[in-house]
Amino acid sequence: MLAQNRVADKANRIGSHATRVASGPRALLPHHPARRPVPAPDHSPRVAAVNAGQYFESEPSSPSRRHTVPLALPDLSLALTTDRGVFARDGVDPGTKLLLLEGPVPATSGDLLDLGCGYGPIALTLARRAPEATVWALDVNRRALELTTLNAAACELSNVRAVAGEDVPHDVRFVEIWSNPPIRIGKAALQSLLVTWLDRLAPNGRALLVIHKHLGADSLARWLNDQGYATERLTSRMGYRLIEVHPRPGDATTKEASA
Repeated sequence: MLAQNRVADKANRIGSHATRVASGPRALLPHHPARRPVPAPDHSPRVAAVNAGQYFESEPSSPSRRHTVPLALPDLSLALTTDRGVFARDGVDPGTKLLLLEGPVPATSGDLLDLGCGYGPIALTLARRAPEATVWALDVNRRALELTTLNAAACELSNVRAVAGEDVPHDVRFVEIWSNPPIRIGKAALQSLLVTWLDRLAPNGRALLVIHKHLGADSLARWLNDQGYATERLTSRMGYRLIEVHPRPGDATTKEASA
């Protein structure tokens, strides 16, 4: 009986000590739940556009940090200077590359337009492929225009005009418009931008647009058709649609007469 009492007393002392330990400093530590797996990075076009920064602002707020990226195509190889605050600053994006690889041979003369030129991969490619044409490179981003001008000079392409939209003479009509359009400006703004410049196509002109299906390529093509612009999908690859757009019947002629 005495031995049983000693065992019970020892058990009580151990239990009391355990209670004091549990209510001591360790009880004040924060609870650490099990860590959840970190998801793999998303490299979809939508996320890439967000990560590109505010490339559609006229004055980028990010500090300048220039570097050079390659543009390699079967018929040319260019080294382009790019910078923070412009679209696809880390390298020519897949949509633009598809446009330049799969797009038709550009018109050899007349006025060509690169709408939303960035640092100039489309404009410079057109200028190299069509040396007798005048290539207008348009962007709202002043840093992008500076880079396009710099890159054109470095590549000895004197037929590139990098300007803001308001600096294009009113009577200029484009035989072709090439664009990887700035989707991030929003649906209404994008539609307004496209109508403004599509209505400046020459009567027999055309526009070539590259847009990812996840960024609204198919719905935009339907909308353009509804507005009277005949559209045709030339190719589809990696989710990108290459779309050819023709002017509205009589629209360019009417604008020329009223100019």
